[in-house]
Amino acid sequence: MVVGPLYHKGWYHIFYQYNPYSAIWGNITWGHAVSKDLIHWLYLPLAMVPDRWYDINGVWTGSATLLPNGQILVLYTGKTNESVQVQNLAYPANLSDPLLLHWVKYSGNPVMVPPPGIKPDDFRDPTTAWLGPDDTWHFTMGSKFNTSTGISLVYRTKNFREYDLLDGVLHAVPGTGMWECVDFYPVAINGSVALDTSALGTGIKHVLKASLDDTKVDHYAIGSYDPVTDKWTPDNPEEDVGIGLKVDYGRYYASKTFFDQHKQRRVLWGWINETDTEEADLQKGWASLQTIPRTVLYDNKTGTNILQWPVEEVESLRLNSTSFKEVLVEPGFVVPLDIGTATQLDIVAEFVIEPLVSSTMNQAFDCGDGAVDRSTYGPFGLLVIADASLSELTPVYFRPLSASDGSLKTYFCTDETRSSKASDVFKQVYGGKVPVLNDEKYNMRVLVDHSIVESFAQGGRTVISSRIYPTEAIYGAARLFLFNNASGVNVKATLKIWEMNSAFIHPFPLQRDDSV
Repeated sequence: MVVGPLYHKGWYHIFYQYNPYSAIWGNITWGHAVSKDLIHWLYLPLAMVPDRWYDINGVWTGSATLLPNGQILVLYTGKTNESVQVQNLAYPANLSDPLLLHWVKYSGNPVMVPPPGIKPDDFRDPTTAWLGPDDTWHFTMGSKFNTSTGISLVYRTKNFREYDLLDGVLHAVPGTGMWECVDFYPVAINGSVALDTSALGTGIKHVLKASLDDTKVDHYAIGSYDPVTDKWTPDNPEEDVGIGLKVDYGRYYASKTFFDQHKQRRVLWGWINETDTEEADLQKGWASLQTIPRTVLYDNKTGTNILQWPVEEVESLRLNSTSFKEVLVEPGFVVPLDIGTATQLDIVAEFVIEPLVSSTMNQAFDCGDGAVDRSTYGPFGLLVIADASLSELTPVYFRPLSASDGSLKTYFCTDETRSSKASDVFKQVYGGKVPVLNDEKYNMRVLVDHSIVESFAQGGRTVISSRIYPTEAIYGAARLFLFNNASGVNVKATLKIWEMNSAFIHPFPLQRDDSV
């Protein structure tokens, strides 16, 4: 998973939890990679390894803070020789090095230990710090009270060497369990610009996100932050952190944002982990990967959610394109889209429904039992990573359902149940509700990359990441289809589809000039 992302002297840097000796968990170090464009990454030597008593059992998750004087400071969780989670300080050995190849661990580590009432293994993952109105730096980290109340602690520091734990917590939600990989950042309510992590004032909301250790799901909520009391209050308590909106409704965890000062945007990464066996991971020699980086903005049309969208640089991978206009898909039909190889695609699709029968009431407001579960208005959408005979396929679809007031409540879903003939992988129906406003058509963008499908509905209001394991729909055998399994509507689809190039990720050629 990504830790400590930052931009420095022309390079984007990500660090990531990595086992250099195996494809399964253990020996957790900080791997390091750099990119000029967030897409074409180059691997560098390991940044930090578990070699001190305070991190000998793992250099775990952390965050980078850029100070106004140009200094870069990293706070990270280490697991000690006695298996206690502590927080440590590190910094680059040479700030003039664009690649930040060498890192120094502070001689006074650890700088924080679990406070009274917090168990030794419930104290981890410090966020990027923000500068408060009192001219001190604030940051939060995850923990829990008792056995089930997820909390975010708040610390203040003036120099990143001494820290004060504030009374109370930034926020707490009973029943959500241990919070880890907490993220906390401001969003502008006009929805047009991203904000530096320290931004405060009018016209600003704050997003609080927690990765729930019990369920391995990332939840977020939007609310108001009081920088004087260091308290955060959700706009909608019924959709508080952990009980409402998900960052991503698919296979996705431990997400992390940073403010990209180079392009004035907030960039989000998430971790897609495996559902096959450890034996399979050992055989293939790798496990898990990061999503395509996404920008994050506040959705000022709904006022209830964030918008996630692939960074613009992903479009540099687009090759030839094919367009389709108002393709008719009748109820119960599948329509092939002749685009050639369909293993690496960027698909932009828009759908219009034409009712054929009067609405019937549907009581189950969710994704149902997958794309085979018919209702009046859905499901309809795309079949990606499918073979010609449809023995393997992954539907990405809308499912509008009639509400009691006569309106439509729409769900955006991905059905993995027929994505693979393999018997030893987890296959599930994923999805969540998505607001579709009266003046909007149903629209989705889907990024397909062999075994990863990232799907964005209505400009990124609802997002689903899938990790699938096709056995037939691979390489030249992969195909793309439209489908409409609604019982009462025709669907017309307009699409533009790009074949995508590889990002050609490889080790950095350190013997060459670092400006390549």
